[in-house]
Amino acid sequence: MTLQHHHPQLGADLPVTADLDRKATPRERRTLVATGMGNALEWFDWGIYSAFAIYFATEIFNPEDPLSALLGVMGVFAVGFLARPVGGWLFGWLSDNVGRRASMLSTVGLASVGSLLIAAVPTYANAGVWAAIILLTARLLQGLAHGGEMPSAQTYIAETAPAKRRGLWSSMIYVSGTIGIVAGMLMGVILNAILPGDIMHAWGWRIPFVIGGLLGLAVMFSRSRMHETEAFAASKTGERAPMFPEVRKHWRSALRVIGLGVGGTVCYYVWAVSAVQQAVVLNGMDQGAALLANLLSNVVLIIALPFWGRFSDKFGRRAGLVIGTGVPMLLFAPMQAMVSSSFLSLFIPAAVILFFMGATLSILPAVFAEMFPTRIRTIGVAIPYAVAVALFGGTAPYLQTFLGARFGPATFNIYVITLLLISTVVALTLPESKGKDLTKE
Repeated sequence: MTLQHHHPQLGADLPVTADLDRKATPRERRTLVATGMGNALEWFDWGIYSAFAIYFATEIFNPEDPLSALLGVMGVFAVGFLARPVGGWLFGWLSDNVGRRASMLSTVGLASVGSLLIAAVPTYANAGVWAAIILLTARLLQGLAHGGEMPSAQTYIAETAPAKRRGLWSSMIYVSGTIGIVAGMLMGVILNAILPGDIMHAWGWRIPFVIGGLLGLAVMFSRSRMHETEAFAASKTGERAPMFPEVRKHWRSALRVIGLGVGGTVCYYVWAVSAVQQAVVLNGMDQGAALLANLLSNVVLIIALPFWGRFSDKFGRRAGLVIGTGVPMLLFAPMQAMVSSSFLSLFIPAAVILFFMGATLSILPAVFAEMFPTRIRTIGVAIPYAVAVALFGGTAPYLQTFLGARFGPATFNIYVITLLLISTVVALTLPESKGKDLTKE
């Protein structure tokens, strides 16, 4: 059975499909790819900034003090995190009022501008302090864009997916994001192999930002051909309640977004983002071996994500969420203790933790979408999720280093395990929502 409604902005009758187990259409598959490409570029942008910071730090900040220059670049990196909640609010509002497609076009366009601006930033020798100001501006633009990209993308995928395959489809968010991280790693490996160090410092570091910016423009074109979701189009008909009173009404769901996000966010950053730095600095591991271990463990995550997404479609969201935070909670300390100076000592624990974390990461987009009505589905997730990432994910590498040096590694382990426990408890309290019809409020 198929219902029809007319959407005045789209100018056509769009189907609201009652068959919740229908198969995806070719058009929906194309939009899935376009959505994933944009999300991958977001993670690629953040990955290459970290990977190439050591090269452009003394180009953009005062080269006479290399340590201060590197700290300056990392400070700018942190500011990008702080801009995410603002971007979540801005593009979440755009997504829920104008449309998912408009928001996703805007975020990838703004991120592309940021990448191209970094690629063209003048050096400290040519522009003095203005070089750092331009870099900061570019990162603020990217932070705003990235604060809105993931919530908009995951809402779009959740609303487009067949209801009984929503978990599987939602896994594309972290599949594409992790592919973006891996692509950034490979970019670093390739450029380091083919370009001498002096060229990397002079201009080689600009290459990945040029590539990221140009790919972003290509994704914009691909997304411009996407159609609006049925759920959003349906929500535009009839009388609509004011947005922000409705956001306040769902404050419990917003707290659940933060509660579900804190444990997985910190654990993910520890094993997928800062693992290389910690292994090299604290354990004396060869940098090449650490990079390879980190890359391959991320490949394990990519493979695991669709499996866990399908698992949740069959056995329920709550089961996947509890596995994805509960098992890493139990394994976190012993896996950390395994890390030494050998390749396998990092690859095995990282791969094990990330495999089980995939049970949560794969379905968070579906779970978040199923927690909010269409009217506030993006902004309801965007703000609390950006706050969780900024406060907990963005500070994880720093806290791991600081707490480990000051009080020993056990202190940081307790911190992460506590956050994972919070996420597990929140998961246990969630009502089951697999197969929910998102066209109904």
